[in-house]
Amino acid sequence: MMDIRTAWEELKHKVSACRKCGLCESRHNTVFGEGPVNDCHAVIVGEAPGEDEDISGRPFVGRAGQLLTDILEKGGKISRDTIYITNTIKCRPPGNRNPSADEISACSEYLEAQLLLLHPDIVVTMGNIPTKALLDTKEGITSLRGKWHEWRGIRLLPMFHPSYLLRTEGLRGDKSPKYLTWQDVLALKTEINKLTH
Repeated sequence: MMDIRTAWEELKHKVSACRKCGLCESRHNTVFGEGPVNDCHAVIVGEAPGEDEDISGRPFVGRAGQLLTDILEKGGKISRDTIYITNTIKCRPPGNRNPSADEISACSEYLEAQLLLLHPDIVVTMGNIPTKALLDTKEGITSLRGKWHEWRGIRLLPMFHPSYLLRTEGLRGDKSPKYLTWQDVLALKTEINKLTH
């Protein structure tokens, strides 16, 4: 049986050479993901790489990524290094537009393979795109966030995408996206604590 590290490297190579959709024409880099591969308790799945991610080849390094790090580390006292972070699709859509259904479908085998190899205890989906893709639902993030769901026996928690929080940062109160995300991060922290203590 192939060990996880070999399978992981093969998958990474497959993604870097992928030409299954037109996004390969405009990308600088594929963005496979980063974080612990062995003993992975939680995986965060974002939507798609942006310009900073496309240039660096790393997920969540732009403004939304910095906010994600703050949410995890300052809000939840969760070190970013302890979570595997990836995206639904591995190449940047031009102009940071939302990926098309065909692009999501072309990339779905890679995300699925990552999750099956990592076999985390928890998957956190950030925003509509990964949430709808993994839960195979038409329901939006506003009604799905804050509730635990399941993907192939793995617990899944949808949360607002950090870029949405940046767009709505003027909103205040206990119904604001920022406040609701704070609640979600605390729920995530509670579950991670149960797994690691």
